[in-house]
Amino acid sequence: MSEREQKKATIYDLSVVSGASPSTVSAVLNGTWRKRRISEETADKIMTLAKAHRYTANLQARALRSSRSGLTGLLLPVYDTRFFSSMAQTFEAKARQRGLVPMVVSGRRDPEEERRTVESLIAYSIDSLFVAGATDPDGVHQVCLQAGVPHVNIDLPGKCAPSIISDNRQGAEALTTAIIRHAEGIGPLSPEDVFLFGGRDDHASHDRVIGFHAVKQSILGGDVPKDDIETTGYSPGMTALAFERFYEKHGRLPRCFFVNSSINFEGLLRFMGRHDGEAFGDIVVGCFDYDPFGSFLPFPVYMIRPNVSEMLDRGFDLLEDDDTEPQIIMIEPQLVPPRTALEGPLDAIIDPSPTSDRTGLIDVELC
Repeated sequence: MSEREQKKATIYDLSVVSGASPSTVSAVLNGTWRKRRISEETADKIMTLAKAHRYTANLQARALRSSRSGLTGLLLPVYDTRFFSSMAQTFEAKARQRGLVPMVVSGRRDPEEERRTVESLIAYSIDSLFVAGATDPDGVHQVCLQAGVPHVNIDLPGKCAPSIISDNRQGAEALTTAIIRHAEGIGPLSPEDVFLFGGRDDHASHDRVIGFHAVKQSILGGDVPKDDIETTGYSPGMTALAFERFYEKHGRLPRCFFVNSSINFEGLLRFMGRHDGEAFGDIVVGCFDYDPFGSFLPFPVYMIRPNVSEMLDRGFDLLEDDDTEPQIIMIEPQLVPPRTALEGPLDAIIDPSPTSDRTGLIDVELC
């Protein structure tokens, strides 16, 4: 490759090939194009050209000129769930679309660890932070406030910063309605047949319980029961134990039950791995989370898929508008019926051809 071919494009080069002004190109690459009312079509064109011409921003130079590093952070509680791994994948894509460099870290559901982790991100001069599912979002807020770092809460709200969350009550009502109606189609159902497993004392679980009880009482009647919820925290092991206790007491699982997250759903699967099919032959399950594998189990599983993409878009909008007022913005989640596999952020990744020999593997001719 010649020296000319190796040379990376500058903002001015991209201005020439795109037909846009240097300031427009700069606004697209630094993620402020929405404020400038630049069209999405123009932004997409410039980003495509930037990639094709191997443009890379000099972050150190950018920081010296604008006091901004171009780094944006996402604090997760854990990585090992489809919800949070999908959020990380989507966050990275949306950050890059805005010309930002994403940094994703975990606080491990530990308030002290959350604050220490955010302090480490601040040491790298992040410009903004998304705080997802934090155990102590207001403690994280204090750290960000002292450092002057704009931030938003995602998935679980705080009292001191803007929060974008799923409409947990609406989602719980939709999920509970679906599983009760399905179970009624199989045979008569009483309030004693409908339970909720999982969750803990947090905002999301609280709203889901309200929605669960509202629908259960509306459809099946009677008073709100006191013993139809097994609170296990977000722990597969504790959830599996809760199912074991229920099974030992009743000799069966509930005919119809609501599982409060995919982590708790994993606890259900651990329980099932220790028992034969008679323990769960006629159950109907609802899970407030989405995993396509759950949809193809031998019993009906309804799921709620939070709209992660819209939550993150709204978060970026608030940060770009410098809107720091405490508020809660609720995003409606999606009810997913059994036997349904939805597309996700990994569908946007283009893998090399399976016949490629770049990995050293033998080519396989497909019929």
